Amino acid sequence: PQGQHEAPRRVKRAWVIPPISVSENHKRIPHLLVQIKSDKQQPGGVIYSIKGPGVDEEPLGIFSIDKFSGKVFLNAMLDREENDRYRLRAFALDLGGVTLEDPTDLEIIVVDQNDNRPLFRQDVFTGRVVEGAEPGTCVMTVDATDADDPDTDNAALRYSILEQGAAGMFSINATTGEICTARPGLDRETMGVYNLTVQAADMSGDGLTTTAMAVIYLEDINDNPPEFTKEEFSMEVEEQAVGVDVGKVFVHDKDLAGSPSWLAKFTILEGDPEGAFAIRTDPHTNDGVLSVVKVGTGQPGDTGGHRGSHGLADPRPFPQPLDHEVRDRFELTVSVQNERPLEPSAPASPRALATVRVRVRDVNEAPVFRQNPRRISVLEGTPPGTPITTYTASDPDIHQIQTLSYALLYDPAGWLQLDPHTGTVRTKRELLHPSAFLQGGWYIALLLARDDAEPPLSATGTLSIEILEVNDHAPQLQPPAGVLCGRPGRGGTLLLGATDDDRPPHGAPFHFQLSPQHPQLARNWSLARFNGEGRPGREGCCAEGPAHPLPAPAVTHAVLAVLAELPEGPYSLPLLLRDSGTPPREQQQLLNVSVCHCGRDGTCLDGALAAATAGAGITLGALMIILGSAILLLVLAALGAARVRGRRRALRKGLLQRSRDDMRDNILNYDEQGGGEEDQVSRTHGGEGSRGWVRARRPCPPPVPPPQRAGGDPLSLQGLEAADSDPSVPPYDTALIYDYEGSGSVASPLSSIVSSLTDEDQDYDYLSEWGPRFRRLADLYG
Repeated sequence: PQGQHEAPRRVKRAWVIPPISVSENHKRIPHLLVQIKSDKQQPGGVIYSIKGPGVDEEPLGIFSIDKFSGKVFLNAMLDREENDRYRLRAFALDLGGVTLEDPTDLEIIVVDQNDNRPLFRQDVFTGRVVEGAEPGTCVMTVDATDADDPDTDNAALRYSILEQGAAGMFSINATTGEICTARPGLDRETMGVYNLTVQAADMSGDGLTTTAMAVIYLEDINDNPPEFTKEEFSMEVEEQAVGVDVGKVFVHDKDLAGSPSWLAKFTILEGDPEGAFAIRTDPHTNDGVLSVVKVGTGQPGDTGGHRGSHGLADPRPFPQPLDHEVRDRFELTVSVQNERPLEPSAPASPRALATVRVRVRDVNEAPVFRQNPRRISVLEGTPPGTPITTYTASDPDIHQIQTLSYALLYDPAGWLQLDPHTGTVRTKRELLHPSAFLQGGWYIALLLARDDAEPPLSATGTLSIEILEVNDHAPQLQPPAGVLCGRPGRGGTLLLGATDDDRPPHGAPFHFQLSPQHPQLARNWSLARFNGEGRPGREGCCAEGPAHPLPAPAVTHAVLAVLAELPEGPYSLPLLLRDSGTPPREQQQLLNVSVCHCGRDGTCLDGALAAATAGAGITLGALMIILGSAILLLVLAALGAARVRGRRRALRKGLLQRSRDDMRDNILNYDEQGGGEEDQVSRTHGGEGSRGWVRARRPCPPPVPPPQRAGGDPLSLQGLEAADSDPSVPPYDTALIYDYEGSGSVASPLSSIVSSLTDEDQDYDYLSEWGPRFRRLADLYG
């Protein structure tokens, strides 16, 4: 076929414009860059145009083209640092506006020129290096930049040191800008700061240049020991001064002020065996401050400056106040060194020493009471004017002639008088217990001693006087009255206590005893010890108790018990009480006892208790009315009994006579005022002095352990609580009250009923319904 023999057709290559180079900063403008031409030349001509940055895009007006010739012109100076190339599009059109060629790229490359100097990143660079650093020790790096093309020599930088002083101690790497030490001998004390002028140049050092400062600080090391400014220092201080600064010793150190290499540490090596002084460092001036140690603050090393380089506590004794009379001058040897040890590279030198002479000035010192407080003992009741002690002071100023005088500074009760010249203290009046001015048996007074110096000084001494107790009080029965059932073994006991105004050891243990002047009491009554463990002992109890492993507690109570069944009624028992003082004091006292009629369970019967309750809290007139009514009832009962048959009269008289004998043997009323002459009286109307009020609970309480202190309430809280919880016991307000009407009462004794008895028959059983007082009559006559 024809197509197979045709030669290949040649395809026309599109128009191509090679890149165009132009130097930045080209000053001859407009400048022809290139002329473009289309291969498709039309008879009528071709219209050329360009578009892109620098033409119709920002920055505008840099490039232009002649639309008929195709010449491209540069219309402004170029800056490669702003734009290093421009990419434009070129177009070819016929006169009718039809595209003749596809748009093609037109690239304009801006050629760099060395129009930018290097720039350091900062104006001043700072670095540090220790003094004495070895050569080659790098300190810092300085660096610069260049805006020119980094691929050309225009941005090839080189560094150098223009100026650093004559020593030439540092060098710089020309390519990297690293600064290092070049020579040994860096000494901060000689030159502490180096200022270097460094330069950066482009074109590998032959082009544009710039400079900056490099400041290098030398860091201090302890290569210089401190030294005293002179070998001797002199100071003065007053005696008795404590905790005050005496003076300063001055030192010099070449190392950096304020650093540990500069800070000094002082030590007192010799001349102060008592540890009276301490030395510390002033942190601001680095001087040594010598001071007097505070007395009694512990080891002097703890105040600063008294520990050696070995770090152990100073073995010196506790410091004493400076005393001119004992030692008037000190010569101290003081050393100084740094807190931080010297560097091994520092030259060896001995530790600096200085001599400090301290003179102790004499001043007036206050008198001193060597024994303060002074404690003495004085018997209470010491007569006025009795010297009790001589309390004097001494004056430490032995080099001065001074006279001391004395005065009472504090004597709250005005008990003392003082000789102002000798210091002798005497009693002004008796010192007695008790007193509001005594504190635990001690009386405190203050004495003032004053010298006659100018100005005068004084001291205060404390006089503590122990007022020794004298046994001047006998024990007192507590309580002085009580109630108990008159049946042995069934409530027939009463717990007694005693109090004593004397302080130990003149009080308990107490000795309780039935009065020896009335031996007949022992037939119906017994008195036994009642110690702290509740174990009764023998009659006439004293400090000794029954043998047991633990020591017997002090006897403060005793137990009164009935030995025979007693009729109800009031009884007055004389007791003898004795304390344990030296010498002991004793006193006979009356105990008023009310005996109630006991039931089978050992409790007071209701009738007796009701009668006692009825009389609680009433007046004497009301009590007389009650007693009169009772007597009237007894008389009526006696009139009724007169009609009993005569054949039973003898028998009834015999029974009543035996009953009367029993009553007389057991109803004994003793009175100290009567002296024992009238020791047997009616139990209903006792002898003078037997009058008493007795309040008791029912049933009659058994003995309970006494309270710990002598003279307390003999009824324990436990017994009271037990009685309160007993439902069979009347309320606490129930009371048995007995009152003495006096001798010569118009009432006849109960035995008078016998005289009015008759032989007539009569039923006396109704008397049992009248209560326990008439139940015995019913038993006798019924």
